[in-house]
Amino acid sequence: MKYTTLTVYGIPNCDTVKKVRTWLAAQGFDYVFHDFKKQGLPENKLNHWLKEAGWETVVNRKGTSWRKLSPIDQASVMDAATARPFLLANPSLVKRPIIEWQSAQSLEITVGFQPEQWLAR
Repeated sequence: MKYTTLTVYGIPNCDTVKKVRTWLAAQGFDYVFHDFKKQGLPENKLNHWLKEAGWETVVNRKGTSWRKLSPIDQASVMDAATARPFLLANPSLVKRPIIEWQSAQSLEITVGFQPEQWLAR
């Protein structure tokens, strides 16, 4: 499938985001980068990601931002509805990067570094 637009969402100093951007450039993919720190977390996009990928995939529970949350806050994140306000308040809780693969027919997303899956597109 031919993608008309690739948008990479993340934080520029994240090691995984750096690796993804380097990989995409080396493969000849053109993409737009959306910096959560400068441009914020688009609420309508977050709703789509939570629906398509699931909150368990979108919330980065292995990062330092998650570990900085109190145990009570961590325990309160039980579904998309309870994860959403934490993600909006702290975009660093989003697993990175999220890539939107836009074609004329569809909008698909991937989360994290998945080069084998990307090459199969």
